[in-house]
Amino acid sequence: MSHILLVDDDTELTELLEEFLRGEGFEVTVANDGGRGLELARSRSFDALVLDVMLPIHNGFDVLRKLREDAASPGHSLPVVMLTAKGDTVDRIVGLEMGADDYLPKPCNPRELAARLRAILRRGRSETSSSDDKLSSGALHLLPREHLCLWLEQPVNLTGAEFSVLKVLVEHTGEVVSKEVLTEQALGRKLMPYDRSIDVHVSNIRKKLAERGAGRELIINIRGAGYMLTSPQG
Repeated sequence: MSHILLVDDDTELTELLEEFLRGEGFEVTVANDGGRGLELARSRSFDALVLDVMLPIHNGFDVLRKLREDAASPGHSLPVVMLTAKGDTVDRIVGLEMGADDYLPKPCNPRELAARLRAILRRGRSETSSSDDKLSSGALHLLPREHLCLWLEQPVNLTGAEFSVLKVLVEHTGEVVSKEVLTEQALGRKLMPYDRSIDVHVSNIRKKLAERGAGRELIINIRGAGYMLTSPQG
């Protein structure tokens, strides 16, 4: 049974989501403020975190930033679904840039939340059980079982979603991969209208690889078609 940490100060919503998710086979722990949510995520092991942006004590962005900065915490690599205000594109992009794996606008559909969580958990399990010991393209190496990315043998710290996006691009080095395909294969869902998740994940991947010395032309955007990983050299 997958254990979900749900952090939201809307008690009516959390009761609704908790009841629904339990009925769908999830174990759920609830926190109603960012301070308690951060404490739980740092001290206990969860399979995924559902995190509202607007929270007392610490807002959702603060919680996410602190988790991603704390490499020793169980929450460092915890998959995160952000709950954002409906129509607030800025919050969605900021959350993704800070390391969220996915987002849903509020008020969210419980069935859609369950589907997003299953997609994230399924992706993690498939990578852990992958038969690919190593995927390589020039100086870039991915070890799916260890969830490890290396550039010139230096580790690159990627979120689960970023790792999955890069894995699809490595598997198709030199080929243009559409955002529709990247969304379906890497995120486990359909591309939605005005959805910039893939764009932000690719931007994050570029920045992190650049910190290890990779050129920004490593992943190029073919306007109107998608993204392509060029043959990377050290």
